[in-house]
Amino acid sequence: MKVILSLLLSVFGLIAPIAPAAEPPVLLVLGDSLSAGYGMDREQSWVNLLDLRLKESGFSYAILNSSISGDTSQGGLSRLPRLLDKYQPEIVIIELGANDGLRGIDPDITRDNMTRMIQQSQAAGARVLLAGIKLPPNYGSAYLEQFETMYPDLASKYGTLLVPFFMDGVAFSPDLLQADNIHPNEKGQPVLLDNVWKVLEPALSR
Repeated sequence: MKVILSLLLSVFGLIAPIAPAAEPPVLLVLGDSLSAGYGMDREQSWVNLLDLRLKESGFSYAILNSSISGDTSQGGLSRLPRLLDKYQPEIVIIELGANDGLRGIDPDITRDNMTRMIQQSQAAGARVLLAGIKLPPNYGSAYLEQFETMYPDLASKYGTLLVPFFMDGVAFSPDLLQADNIHPNEKGQPVLLDNVWKVLEPALSR
């Protein structure tokens, strides 16, 4: 009888259900046209290239690209709470502000929106990476200083990761820009990825 019971336990042990694998952590990209793949197939965008590099480097993340062409910091702020609640990202990359600057929005408004997005993300347990933006010089030195110092100031205050100039190496290289001389083309996307990767990679978990 003991032998039969032992055999039954062994069989049931072999066919016991296997616990499902844990879902990979989510990396949320909250951006505008620079991250939405404007003017090209989304597969060519730096965000999709990031997904490929993560896999190639042995990192398990699910990329959620919530980037909309023309979006402002106010638009990102309005969309973020639902994204945080639904997807509970481990990392939030905030690539917003360029359209605020191009529209001449008061930098104090943009700063407030960015602050609230950082606070909400951190309150949800996410690590934040800010992608800094610079504007053309014709906006005037006073406006430029208010706008461009916003990113390092917020990164320092809230302890976020920071890409000082997201478009570094691309913004002033015509061969890496589309015909509008604003948006990166497909050749500029790997440069954008490298700008983000060197800051992001040390913060990733395996």
